[in-house]
Amino acid sequence: MPRWSSRPAAFRPGKLGAVGAVLAGAAALVVLTGCSGLEYKEDVCSSGEYPVLTVNGTGSACVSDGDKPSPGFVRYPKGKVPQQVDDKWDVYWRTHTLDKDGNIIDAPAGS
Repeated sequence: MPRWSSRPAAFRPGKLGAVGAVLAGAAALVVLTGCSGLEYKEDVCSSGEYPVLTVNGTGSACVSDGDKPSPGFVRYPKGKVPQQVDDKWDVYWRTHTLDKDGNIIDAPAGS
């Protein structure tokens, strides 16, 4: 004689607890890591461009690859070129600049 039940066949009392534990673990992982894997970094220049720095100032611009910087702008020293906003070199060049001879100097106040 078949046994009838009002409970769906797929329902298992222990299954719901396991799903809840997995969801709680995933939520804890997101909270503890602060979603660090989802961080967005903005490039300083678009593809096909390179960044340049104003001489004796902290201003910058982007120049098309193959073009020379405009007067008053120079290329960043090799190995010290900012690639993304707020990266090591982007932050560094906020307080430093190049003089007319290409020497790294402290940026003038208010530049």
